[in-house]
Amino acid sequence: MFKRRAIKKYGNQLLPKLQKRYGEQTFYNASQVRATIYQCNFNPTYLPLGYLLFLDACALNKVVSIEFPELCIKKYKEEIKDYLDERKYYGYLKLLSI
Repeated sequence: MFKRRAIKKYGNQLLPKLQKRYGEQTFYNASQVRATIYQCNFNPTYLPLGYLLFLDACALNKVVSIEFPELCIKKYKEEIKDYLDERKYYGYLKLLSI
């Protein structure tokens, strides 16, 4: 239950928070995403999801390799997509299907 709520919060509330704090952008940088997650009470367990949603591919690979060296971002993305398919929830997270 808490996992679904945390992921749903990322899907519904993270983009509006980023836009309010940093303006509307195509991509955000890792420090903006990280600061928003920690300062706006998002569950930091899913920080890689925030990176996956809002960093460009090059920055994503670089940041994940440094901050989460044990994490395979492709596998993580597939796990999140499978979880969302099971729960029939997408919201902004439908971008993961692209």
